[in-house]
Amino acid sequence: MSYISEVIEMTERKNPGEPEFMQTVREVLGSLAPAVEKNEELFRRNCILERMVEPDRQIIFRVPWQDDKGVWHVNRGFRVQFNNAIGPYKGGLRFQPNVNLSVMKFLAFEQTFKNSLTGLPMGGGKGGSDFDPAGKSDAEIMRFCYSFMTELYRHIGPDVDVPAGDMGVGGREIGYLFGAYKKIRGAYENGVLTGKGLSFGGSLIRPEATGFGATYFFKEVLEHLGEKIEGKTFCLSGFGNVAWGAALKITELGGKVVTLSGPDGYIYDPDGVKGEKIDYMLEMRASGRNAVKDYADKYGCEFVPGKKP
Repeated sequence: MSYISEVIEMTERKNPGEPEFMQTVREVLGSLAPAVEKNEELFRRNCILERMVEPDRQIIFRVPWQDDKGVWHVNRGFRVQFNNAIGPYKGGLRFQPNVNLSVMKFLAFEQTFKNSLTGLPMGGGKGGSDFDPAGKSDAEIMRFCYSFMTELYRHIGPDVDVPAGDMGVGGREIGYLFGAYKKIRGAYENGVLTGKGLSFGGSLIRPEATGFGATYFFKEVLEHLGEKIEGKTFCLSGFGNVAWGAALKITELGGKVVTLSGPDGYIYDPDGVKGEKIDYMLEMRASGRNAVKDYADKYGCEFVPGKKP
């Protein structure tokens, strides 16, 4: 049995019932095969792959919160600090019902490599909760964020672990989390969370950054193949900050976006998602309805329920 196969088998034994995490472990280790085969003795002797697939720590905690009717609920919070070999742990917080330890480990593992490729001194981590912000009032989300931070604050800091937003966690949630951290710690530590509003330490074009980056990356791929974005048609999945930034940049570069999706299904707009339609994506996200059917109703295009583009 090869060294890579041994490590994958060992990781499966140690992490039963974690399909998302195991999928990415197989993919990453498989991609490393040429390098490992050239230096297998060195890798084995120093347990390089074993150390690579084992997170530094996995933090799971209870998050009790009260809704607007005074009823108490309990969710589960996570923070997986995977690797800080080159810098503080860095990775988003995700609030979605399907969040579990396997998903968090999968995302934190990949985040480690994504961050290292930037050339910046950042490690990899990920966190979140199985809390669903859809349909919740601002006050309920604020109370949840405060409860979440009463435990998370012990494990983060500008030189330790710097969370950001992710799915279900936008500028509003980051603001609530930062406010809670500031109150608990009794100090204004600007570098503890990224994705904040411009009025309290945020960065310009932060909401667009991921979508812009994905588009520029794809632009480089196309140019390597002798192609360009201009004149091409694109199908996007999602309608949050990433999809919004991608739609904005694709349109600017001459492409046409024809799909967006949400938990309720997807829309197909043959005329293209452009101009005021891109701005409407922000309105949809801010509404808290988490539905793209609103777009189809407003602009008279096709809506396909329960499916992805």
